[in-house]
Amino acid sequence: MKQLIPFLLVCITSAFLVSSCGKDDDGGDGGNGGGGTVTTKITVSPISKFEGDENSTFDFKVRLSQASSDNVTVNYTTKDKSAVEVEDYIAQTGTLTFSGTTEQIISVEIVADTLKEGDEEFEIQLSSPTNATLESESAVGTIRNDDTYFPISSEGYITPNSYAGMTLVWADEFNDPAINLDNWTHEIGTGSSGWGNNELQYYTSDSENSYIQDGNLVIEAKQESFSGSSYTSARMITAGKQEFIYGRVDVRARLPEGQGIWPAIWMLGADIFTDGWPACGEIDIMELVGHEPNKVHGTAHWGNQGNPSTHQGNGFTLTGGSKYSDEFHVFSIIWENNSIKWYVDDQQYFSITDSNVTNTAYPFNDNFFFILNVAVGGNWPGSPDGTTVFPQRMMVDYVRIFQ
Repeated sequence: MKQLIPFLLVCITSAFLVSSCGKDDDGGDGGNGGGGTVTTKITVSPISKFEGDENSTFDFKVRLSQASSDNVTVNYTTKDKSAVEVEDYIAQTGTLTFSGTTEQIISVEIVADTLKEGDEEFEIQLSSPTNATLESESAVGTIRNDDTYFPISSEGYITPNSYAGMTLVWADEFNDPAINLDNWTHEIGTGSSGWGNNELQYYTSDSENSYIQDGNLVIEAKQESFSGSSYTSARMITAGKQEFIYGRVDVRARLPEGQGIWPAIWMLGADIFTDGWPACGEIDIMELVGHEPNKVHGTAHWGNQGNPSTHQGNGFTLTGGSKYSDEFHVFSIIWENNSIKWYVDDQQYFSITDSNVTNTAYPFNDNFFFILNVAVGGNWPGSPDGTTVFPQRMMVDYVRIFQ
């Protein structure tokens, strides 16, 4: 150890001298506080604005931290997040040049629509600066929806997307920006269009009555004058597009309520267009009459064409003051050859077999299609009254069928 001391002293002395000489020769510390070169920095600011009823512009401000004697350039481009180019905004790409200025603008056109959807976002991304560095590489543009968007809570019962020994053969998770018309057709008109029941609504295909929001299908019943009716709503079917025989059907939904409100999740035999109703058979997976917001009904209908239907069913009532409008529930059937069982949140409450059908052929061993609708008024629920609040909405998270 004693032999190393002179060597260490030389090293320490040399290091001190090199450090001191270096600082004296430099004339400063090379940083912002000692007279050295100060780096110009580029920032871009985020924007959050309402969408509006007509196309508008988001002006993103891009700034330099200081004026520069050299021309400063930076490339920019837009990038999708939840907002999608063309559908929600017009994509932009290019280069900004700062020559004697400290601020430039990137203008992005926003595409207006009347869809009831959540807020959507896209990004401005900066890259490849010259004579400057990037302090912020991107900024978010938030398109705030102003078409009476309302929050949807996802709370409630949920079922798995797979079951042992079964295959998911079809589903609509309602995660696309719009209703998938490869799956669904809107039926248009009133109860006098052949659907009966003395209902009061006019079914439309308008985006005010059926739309996608936050990964849910929303069917909205409104109080408004339209084509001679005082209410509008929507009725969607999969006939000719998605038809099935047998399986486990799960539909996760949150239901509306109120006197005169009548939501339904149901199926009709695909031969209705040739054999008529009730000969085609009807499977009501779920019906609710709004003055009983804590009770749903599962029912099967059958009979000879042109005659009143024979039907059997049962109800499932929530306890403890809960209502089906409070949160999501899953309405299911397990449909097999010669038998159907009904469930709410995996609790069975009703079943039929072919032995229940005695006055006609058993119609449920055949292809069926789905129907989703919210009726207003009619023989069963009665008409709305002063206690009924509008709009009323049925929200459907998914429809799945396993075989």
